[in-house]
Amino acid sequence: MKLYIKYMVSLRCKMLVKEELKKLGLKYVKVDLGVVEIMEDITIDQQTLLNKNLLASGLELLEDKKSILIEKIKNVITEMIHYSSEVPKVNYSDYISERLDYDYTYLANTFSEVKGITIQQFIIINKIERVKELLLYDELSLSEIAHKLHYSSVAHLSNQFKKITGLTPTFYKQLKEKRKGNLEDL
Repeated sequence: MKLYIKYMVSLRCKMLVKEELKKLGLKYVKVDLGVVEIMEDITIDQQTLLNKNLLASGLELLEDKKSILIEKIKNVITEMIHYSSEVPKVNYSDYISERLDYDYTYLANTFSEVKGITIQQFIIINKIERVKELLLYDELSLSEIAHKLHYSSVAHLSNQFKKITGLTPTFYKQLKEKRKGNLEDL
């Protein structure tokens, strides 16, 4: 049986869900971002208790089909941008459509209807969050980050970064250095 969980976007979330399943005596086959496969059917009481415990941690069991589909889309994008060593070289629309086995137009329309933004906007927001992470780690140059996330140029990355955050990548990085310096002065 598969259960779908909203807001499950990190390894920490996966650990938390595993712990909650263990508390309820539910054996799982697989725990991935947004989806859990358990060995047996879950009772209504177990489902209610699981949902209550997940809500306390900021997660939520999903039941309606549109919500489940939206979470699947979000999880594919999150996985693609934040957890893959390489962002796919194919069009994002083809990648998402192929991964979820749905027509992209249907996915895009459903996503926009429910979330109020396009899949493309959601991808851009996630890419910028990934750029912020990589800038803070300070392991890659801006050129390397642009290449890694398949931006056509550093200028394109910088323009998109500024449009979303209001800051240039360089200024964002300098803010980190200032905060670090301020903390060391304490």
